[in-house]
Parts: sequence; structure tokens; C-alpha cells
Amino acid sequence: MADPIIRMSDVYFTYTPQAEPPVYALEGINLEVHAGEYLVIVGHNGSGKSTLAKLVNALLRPSRGDVVVKGMNTRQAENVLPIRATVGMVFQNPDNQIVATIVEEDVAFGPANLGVPEADLRARVDWALEAVGMGAYRKRAPHLLSAGQKQRVAIAGAMALQPSVLILDESTAMLDPAGREDVLAAVRALHSQGVTIITITHFMHEAVEGDRMIVMEAGRIVMEGTPRSVFAQVETLRALRLDVPQVTELSYELHRRDATFPANLLTVGEVTQAIQCRLSGGGGVQ
Repeated sequence: MADPIIRMSDVYFTYTPQAEPPVYALEGINLEVHAGEYLVIVGHNGSGKSTLAKLVNALLRPSRGDVVVKGMNTRQAENVLPIRATVGMVFQNPDNQIVATIVEEDVAFGPANLGVPEADLRARVDWALEAVGMGAYRKRAPHLLSAGQKQRVAIAGAMALQPSVLILDESTAMLDPAGREDVLAAVRALHSQGVTIITITHFMHEAVEGDRMIVMEAGRIVMEGTPRSVFAQVETLRALRLDVPQVTELSYELHRRDATFPANLLTVGEVTQAIQCRLSGGGGVQ
């Protein structure tokens, strides 16, 4: 297997280095992310999710341990800008990231500040806007857009830097269901083009989108696996004060009443299929 695009080795981080003893936001994190992967990070507030993301983007540096992005260690000052060009980041509130009065100018802002030539800049803006389905809004003022559209513009601004990795830190938290689906559709499209996705969310049905997920608690990774394997551990997640997707909750409760019914279903389609199979005398989804 190829080397990971991101490697975190025995990483600790504290916001209070002078305290005795220091209080660690992250403790002993070991994590590898491979190119093209879709990783989902979940955990309740204060579990260390956003701190981890900021360490990958070199917004923070580890108190101990190493974070290496495409062979570049975040501890070395000369690597900071190349790392931030490699790892794009989208935060919760799009209004905090939009700086221009016209959509296409906002998307161009990041690469323009990196000195990207005019011809390349225009091509990048065109590509990024089309990638998130906002090409028709390029001349629109951002304040006239919906929240979901603004978030897609923020994603386009990150993508115009042509990062290999896109981190979304609770980027759907402030959106209504339609806006969340807009953003998820854009992320799916980018992932299909080979962009590595790391998304932090508290919406468990969004976590189903990932190839792999990790669960954080008190600055540590306490669970890891495919969404199906993690969500199958309903009682463990409840003990961590986390929910599971409603569909999984339903399949789990049906499994408790009938042990032959699969307990690890993730979508409405899977539950429907399992019920139809049982009605017709067949088996369910395994």
C-alpha cells in the first residue's frame, strides 16, 4: 500500500502548556489517512475533533509527536504554506470565510494571494465553481445566497487552491436539511474526483457517507472502523453519549426482538430490503 497522505504519530496537544499538569486536548493520537479516502470523525463536544483537524492543516502544532502531510512535518516552519495548500479547510459558518462581494472573486481570493497566474486562476475558479454546482452563481453577491449555497462557495474557495485533502469541520451544522444535502452532494462529487475527504460531524446519518470513521472521546480515538461496523456497536456508542442513525436504531431494536433480523443496517433501502426478504421467506441484509 502507498504511504499515507497524512500520518499522525503519538500526537499530544495542550492549549495550556504552562499548567501543571497540562490538560491535553489530544492524547496519544496515531492515525493514518490514505489518498482518496473518505474519513468521518465523530465525538461529542470537547472530544478533540476540531483540534485534530487544525493540527492536520498546520493551524496548530503538536505539543508532542509528529504530524506529517505528504512527507512534510508540520513542525517545520517552511512547510506550513505548502501544507495549507495541500489541505483545504471549511469551517462551520461560511460567512466567516467569505471575504469578497462577488462569488467568483471570493473563490479566486486564496489562489490569487498565492500568486497563481491570471490564466491559471481563471481556470481554477471555473473548475471549483462547477465542481460544487455554483457556476451559474459566479456573478452573484454572496449575501444573496442561501446558507447551503454560501457553504458551497466556501468549499469552492478551498478547492481553488487545488488541495489533495479537504477537511470539513461541522460544515453542515448551521444548515437546514436542504442546505446539508447541497453540501453533501458537492463533497460526494469532489470525492469521486479523487479528493481525500475528512469530515467532522455530529449528524450520524452523514457519517454513513464515509469509507471509515473514528470516534473520539476525551482526546483519544476510542473506536475505528467502517460506519457499518462502528454503528453496529449501539450500546458502546450510547455509553459515549453518541447517537446512531435512526435507521440503524430501528434495525437494532428489531434485532433485539428477533435475533435473525440484521442489526447493522444503515439506509432506508437496506431496512426495506430486509423486511421484504423476510416477508417473502428469504434472508436480510448481512
